[in-house]
This record gives sequence, C-alpha cells and structure tokens, in this order.
Amino acid sequence: MGFRHFCASLLVATPVAAFEYEATTEFYRPGPGAIDAAIAHIQTLEDDGRTDDAALVRETIQQPMAVWITQGTPSEAETQAKQVMSAARAHGEIPVFAAYNIPFRDCAQYSDGGATSVEEYTGWIDGLVAGIGEGDAIVILEPDGLAIIPHATTVDGELDWCQPEEGDPATAEAERYEMTQYAVAALGTNPGTKVYLDGGHADWHGPREIAARLLRANIQEADGFFLNVSNYVATDRQIAHGEKVAKCVFWGLEGNDTADCADDDAFYAENVDPLIAEKGDNTVPHFVIDTSRNGNGVWSTNEPYPDAEVWCNPPDRALGVPATAETASPFADAYLWIKIPGESDGSCSRGLTDQEGVDPEWGIVDPAAGEWFPEQIETLLDVAGE
Repeated sequence: MGFRHFCASLLVATPVAAFEYEATTEFYRPGPGAIDAAIAHIQTLEDDGRTDDAALVRETIQQPMAVWITQGTPSEAETQAKQVMSAARAHGEIPVFAAYNIPFRDCAQYSDGGATSVEEYTGWIDGLVAGIGEGDAIVILEPDGLAIIPHATTVDGELDWCQPEEGDPATAEAERYEMTQYAVAALGTNPGTKVYLDGGHADWHGPREIAARLLRANIQEADGFFLNVSNYVATDRQIAHGEKVAKCVFWGLEGNDTADCADDDAFYAENVDPLIAEKGDNTVPHFVIDTSRNGNGVWSTNEPYPDAEVWCNPPDRALGVPATAETASPFADAYLWIKIPGESDGSCSRGLTDQEGVDPEWGIVDPAAGEWFPEQIETLLDVAGE
C-alpha cells in the first residue's frame, strides 16, 4: 500500500499551527499555566528594560508549534481540539496536535500521568477524533509511546528497562500496541488527519528495533513516524537515522525480516534501495523531526554525574530550524516545533541524591515538566544574563 504524504506546498503556504499570539492565549495550554508564565516572563523583561529580549521571547512563542493535549475526559479532549481547529480555520492554517495521554507514559518518570486503562484511553482518543473532525490536522501520536513500552521485550529477546510495578508484565506490552493501533485507526477515519507514530531518536533504539515496533503498531495505516520530540539531537543525524528506519520498515512491509537491518549504509544501498526503486517511493514511510531545541545538538559534559540526563534541561542549547517542509531528505516531510521552547523537561537532578533536587547545571530546582523555565528560554535565545 502507499503512504499518504502531505503536500509540501500546502505546509509552506500555511505554516503549521502558526496562530496569532493573542489567539494562542485562548486555547494553547501545553503545560500547567505555561503560557501565562511565559506572558508574565515577557512582562518582567519589559519592566526590567530588556525590551529586545522580551521581543525575542514573544517572537519565539508566536512560532508555529504543536498544541499538546495531555489529559482530561473524552469531552474535554473534544472541546480542546475543536477550539484549536476553529482557530486554525480562522487563520487558514494547519494545526499540529501532540496527543500525550497513554497509560504509563514516560514510564512514570518526569512526565508521568496519562489514562489509567485501555478503555479510558480509547474513549479519550474518540473524543480527540471527534474534536478534530474533517479539517486538516497533523497528529503526533504519543511521544515516547513506542520507544518506551512497559514490560517490552526487544527484538533480541531482552527485557527493556521500563518495568513499572503497577503494570501487568503479562499484558502491558500487548495493551500498548492495542491502544496505539486503535488510535491510528480512529484518527484515520478523519479524511484530513495525518498521523505520525513515535520513532524515538538517533541516540536511542537502532533501526531494527524501532522498525519492528512501528510495524506492530500498524504504521502502514498511518502517515509515517516522528523523531526527536523533546530532545536535542542535531537534524543531520536525525535525517540519517530516519532514512534507515524508514527503509527498514519498508523492508519489513515487503515481507522481509527487520532483524536484517544493519546500522551501516551498505545494507540499505545493496538490499533496500533497489527494491524501493522497483516498488516506488510512495511505499516508504516518511517522517517529521522536532527541531525546536536542537540548534546546538546534544549536550556533552565532563562532570562525573551519576546520570548526566543530557535530554533534560541541558545548558547552552539553542533553537533549531523553524517549522518548514523544506527538508534535507526526500523521506522527511517536515521539520516541526513539537516540544515548546521554554518549557521545562522536568526537575533534573543529574542522578545526584544529596542536592535536595537542585540541578547543578542551573543551580536551582528545575520547574516540573511542562512548566515555564525562564532561564532555559533565555539560554535558548542566547540572552541569559544580558
């Protein structure tokens, strides 16, 4: 079957989720009070005479970016989605939703929460589907939803690290796929909805592992997969990784064993590329990349932290390429801002247990995941301390 890839000219002509700043305050609630805190931060900068910095922060939160729907009843999810769709229609734009409510999300770490059962989750998805309706929309379905699966067994037969006590080892993995498959099918009933599944990122699962998970999640019924959500890996590395994952998925869809997929380019050049040339590019899944905060790539440190948590509020990072369909790969549909710059990744401790939760890189207890982090956004904009 062929994958439904959205039109690049459409995306360029109507920026993804590029809502007016004033309209944004009416419906954009990616985290607990984050937008209100952002506005307060801008006001503080102006009061301090830092008008140029205030303008930079304002310009940043006006950029096209995803709207996160993370909780609530089916009715509440439907209402929020309808509000976003209405605002998008008023501005002639295509909204990007990050749907983030699956049970055991983030393996009960910094962004824990989510629905508490299969039935609760599928009902919530039904509400989201009803709220989006027939208009054009892009859905980033469950960041970390396939890269972190409770009680999963890898393609090498090993137990993966996420093993929450509350989850039933006998059913948790199968239920994750059941819920993901349901969401893909339900969202697919909306003719204008494009659905992307979790593909992790270049420093995580290799192509053979994530491709196997994407196939179990019925990626053939979706529009592709996404990479780097809430992470900092440089775009060129994500392109190289994404192309291998896409080709490995294609290899599996053609009846081959994804365990064959190697990390080196030679395997794909010798085995997969000729088959793609025969079958056509539209049989290969595409991907999108979160470029919101990867301008400086992954942070590295020489500090002997027990766990550097390079993905969690790293210092000295920068904004990435704004949302665009002009990409460096024929299989990359777009670069998107999915994670909101300025929102905390969580209260990072770098593995230290004797600092009362203080992040040694920032000298404070970081805000909870999803809350506004003034120091972080100023660093991303390279205005900290000015």
